[in-house]
Amino acid sequence: MDFERARFNMVEQQIRPWDVLDQEVLDLLFTVRREDYVPTAHRALAFADTEIPLLVDGRPTGETMLEPKVEARLIQALAVRRHEHALEVGAGSGYMAALLAHRARHVTTYEIHPGLAALARANLERGGVRNAQVETGNGAQPAGEARFEVILLSGSVPFVPETMLQRLAVGGRLAAIVGDEPAMTAQVITRTAEQAFSTEKLFETSARRLSGFPAKPAFSF
Repeated sequence: MDFERARFNMVEQQIRPWDVLDQEVLDLLFTVRREDYVPTAHRALAFADTEIPLLVDGRPTGETMLEPKVEARLIQALAVRRHEHALEVGAGSGYMAALLAHRARHVTTYEIHPGLAALARANLERGGVRNAQVETGNGAQPAGEARFEVILLSGSVPFVPETMLQRLAVGGRLAAIVGDEPAMTAQVITRTAEQAFSTEKLFETSARRLSGFPAKPAFSF
């Protein structure tokens, strides 16, 4: 398979037409080799416009990589800067952490599935990514009290918990896919002041649920 041709076609036929026009983001997609973060059994799908099942030791984990165009739109919307610290929830294979790490000062990424956490560590190490740390555990409850300029939820949630919003620094941005099937919306929440947040809706999509996040409270009269 000609990976370079497939990568070029992915960018020009899927990602650029989906309003990903930031040249730094487009260049990043050529720098971080997506095929190195895709399970060997699905490597031929590395640049396909589809979610890719994630495997550990050849067995399905129930988790997936997001579609390339969704990944790119989220990275573009976060507008990560070199001095910023980023938190990701849902490391998966480590691909989104690698994209963030090439733009941020440091990335902490959580993965609740131990096998995937180990896979993400191995992939990031193999890719020469030194400023990303993989934590095994529930990223909905990250350790410590540090705030982050960038938070990325690499999957869907029914809503963004207040505890997660409080981990944003003022001026920080959180990207997430929010809602329930069939109407999920990718959005960016910005902390504009200590007690103020603004939300920008980006596009409609669908993604697998992140584990460990609370469900919506049941409605009652």
